[in-house]
Amino acid sequence: MDTETRFAGFVATLGRGPGRSRALTRAEAREAFAMVLAGEAAPVQVGAFLMLLRYRGEDPEEVAGLVEAARAVARLADMPPVALDWPSYGAGRTRDAPWFLLAALAVGQAGIPVLMHGSNEFSTGLTVADGLAALGLPPALDPAAARRDLAARGFAYLPLAAFAPALERLLQLRRLLGLRSPVNTVARLLDPADAPAAVDGVFHPPYIEVHLGVAERLGRERLLVLKGGGGEAERNPAKPATIHLWRNGIGRSELILPALSEAASGMPAEATPDAAPDSAVLFAAVWRGEASPPALVAKVVGTIALALLATGRVDSPAEADAMAAELWGRRRVA
Repeated sequence: MDTETRFAGFVATLGRGPGRSRALTRAEAREAFAMVLAGEAAPVQVGAFLMLLRYRGEDPEEVAGLVEAARAVARLADMPPVALDWPSYGAGRTRDAPWFLLAALAVGQAGIPVLMHGSNEFSTGLTVADGLAALGLPPALDPAAARRDLAARGFAYLPLAAFAPALERLLQLRRLLGLRSPVNTVARLLDPADAPAAVDGVFHPPYIEVHLGVAERLGRERLLVLKGGGGEAERNPAKPATIHLWRNGIGRSELILPALSEAASGMPAEATPDAAPDSAVLFAAVWRGEASPPALVAKVVGTIALALLATGRVDSPAEADAMAAELWGRRRVA
């Protein structure tokens, strides 16, 4: 049987009429997606496959198989120890600047190495690459550069295209199909450096269950998931937030994080440069301490707290917020 005929069976399983179609098993999903990534399915089959997966709704067992196939071709070898996996694949229409990036940089400086990977092609605001450029920092162009960045500053941003181009091409199909596909979820759950912890944001709350279910099935050590701004792992400090935590051997738990007051940010309000709130100028000024809009600083500090809870450095929201303000206050801005 040729590969296209074999793959047609997976499409048929997903697309048969009511009462006859079903989700793929984990093994079937792993095999089917491995064929997609190897170029063994025709382009029309790939489009049908992805849209049928979306239409049926993401199933944790099925997505676990997709992630296993993706990890087989996208795992990063010889990477320095990474404490926190930080996927960035949001594309919210209200996205302004990647304030979570400032949080990740501060966390990395504090001795908690962070690998951020992502694709922000569909973002309407500053991308992660734009944010790094505003700070005078380049993204890693390949895994070797990511290794150097991790060693130098405890943080690296590796675009998906730099280590998993086949997955990036599938994400780009959104331009042709008009809709995101489950590949977006797969990329968020990729954990290419086998970090013991991850922090992940989703745009729609129903995806929280999918992410937790996949983490459970794959035996991930720790995963924190929340509904974040623009689908990113970023905390809105103006209102309480519910975080969902998976810990291997313990199971699932929830924590309610209170709204974070301006005073809790640990930074006084200062004059803001003459720049739009979503500009690269303001983004860099906040990092350097040249501007401290209370709401933005609180957003960054609150997001640092997410990373501390995800990695188990602290157990309670109060401890996380206090330590986050301390880490932000002693960041190195050179």
